[in-house]
Amino acid sequence: MPNKQIMKGNEVIAEAALQAGCKFYGGYPITPQNEISEYLSKRSKDFNAIFLQAEAEVSAINMLFGASAAGFRCMTSSSSPGISLKQEGISFIAGGELPCVIVNMVRGGPGLGNIRASQA
Repeated sequence: MPNKQIMKGNEVIAEAALQAGCKFYGGYPITPQNEISEYLSKRSKDFNAIFLQAEAEVSAINMLFGASAAGFRCMTSSSSPGISLKQEGISFIAGGELPCVIVNMVRGGPGLGNIRASQA
């Protein structure tokens, strides 16, 4: 029987990406996806993969655009406010029909029709 390991969901996402051959990750820390970046920063070297922490969300998506265009299996992750900032880059990636993985780790926040208090 294989060894079993208890992991957080974000760690599973990161490990699965590495196991699937992800060779480039470019991201910017934002709650609640910080664990993905943290995990990849530690494990990427074991898979001969590149981990880059961007200075902004827009930089992260443009790094992904370049990595995908260069032929890397690549990934970024963010939360909904960060995904909103990445829209122009996402449209360039889609327009170029370039493959990549974009993880949107959703968090609670105020919105239309919501009756409970919450801050994003």
